[in-house]
Amino acid sequence: MATTYLKTASKTPESESGNAQAVVSEMLARIEAEGEDAVRHYARALDKWDGPIVVGRDEMEARAAEVPEQVREDIAFAAGEVRRFALAQKESIGEFELTMGSGLTVGQKMVPCNVAGCYVPTGRYAHIASAYMSVATAKAAGVRTVIACSTPYRGGGIHPYVLYAMNVAGADIVMTLGGVQAIATIAYGLFTGKPADIIVGPGNKYVAEAKRMLFGKVGIDVFAGPSEVAVIADDSADPEIVAVDLVGQAEHGHESPAWLFTTSRQLAETVMARVPTLIDALPQPARDAAAAAWRDYGEVVLCDTREEVVEISDRYASEHLEVHTADLDWWLANLTNYGSLFLGEETTVAFGDKASGPNHILPTKFAARYSAGLSVHKFLKPLTWQRADREACKTLSLATARISRLEGMEAHARTADVRMAKYYPGHDFDLGRPVESAE
Repeated sequence: MATTYLKTASKTPESESGNAQAVVSEMLARIEAEGEDAVRHYARALDKWDGPIVVGRDEMEARAAEVPEQVREDIAFAAGEVRRFALAQKESIGEFELTMGSGLTVGQKMVPCNVAGCYVPTGRYAHIASAYMSVATAKAAGVRTVIACSTPYRGGGIHPYVLYAMNVAGADIVMTLGGVQAIATIAYGLFTGKPADIIVGPGNKYVAEAKRMLFGKVGIDVFAGPSEVAVIADDSADPEIVAVDLVGQAEHGHESPAWLFTTSRQLAETVMARVPTLIDALPQPARDAAAAAWRDYGEVVLCDTREEVVEISDRYASEHLEVHTADLDWWLANLTNYGSLFLGEETTVAFGDKASGPNHILPTKFAARYSAGLSVHKFLKPLTWQRADREACKTLSLATARISRLEGMEAHARTADVRMAKYYPGHDFDLGRPVESAE
């Protein structure tokens, strides 16, 4: 087997992450120390926003008038599909009760987080879809309070379409905040008095770093980076569609990798020739973003066999993975590392990004090797419980006391001893040999 790199990236996802850690660390420290005053400072300095942080319901209703009817219908459709998929995910897991061999009754209870923070980026583009991807999924999980944040758009408040999408998806509280200050505000419960249990949503390298640093204080969805796309194609694929789909994701940003893994040299060469032309035809700012992404991060890998393609694809563990080949079922059965899979040319990553239902908040930077994307599962805690009668207590006490003493943990053993003494006075059970003092 042989692998040939027909185009190699000059940068990696870590190339531009240089000072993010230092910047974020300083901002988080100041916000933790100074609270809401620091947040207002960063909102003015970084986003040129000096208005109210929390968006009132009257403001939401007033700005909804700026949303055309067709836009409302499209947002309602897409949010409904996301909600439908999330509810199906919720139904795929459930609560149960089980009697163990000891007689102990155990169970699992699905309990949603109480407070979730949903970050919706707005910079080069107005990320309408990210609003309902996060908020609708959290509400489908049963989260009581969903706090949504988004950056002021071009000097004004939250983009009216994004704000409308947040409202349709069910956000309980909306704040006009972006960047690190938004993530810190959600985590510390500033302006709301409700610290988040989990923070989700995509963002730039500073947002990603803030989530990483705050992980532990709060839960997060994934360690996210710039959007990624990979396309697997054989000689049955349409090179025009492959090229268009690569460019379609490269427009996300200057650091968004686009990869092609193929067994067809002819297709690879056709795609490489076509991509720059497609990029040149884009409007700004998409043209600059896609051109930089393809130039610095784009790769084309030629493989001899489909098994070799699987090996390469799983190594890259791309956020989005399209498959344009014959025998799609074979690829579905054999691929293991990806954020979300798009089988056949009739579907495309853009469907998943905007309207098809499965969530578009997905793992990047190789995290798909061990993590999945955002789902209702992220907002649900599968909590366990147990209950014993006297007979089960006896069975478990004997085993627990003996094992504890073998480990040298006498205090553990005595929690079993006291129960046996109470429930079965006068009985001589083998509870193991008491641990002798090491003194």
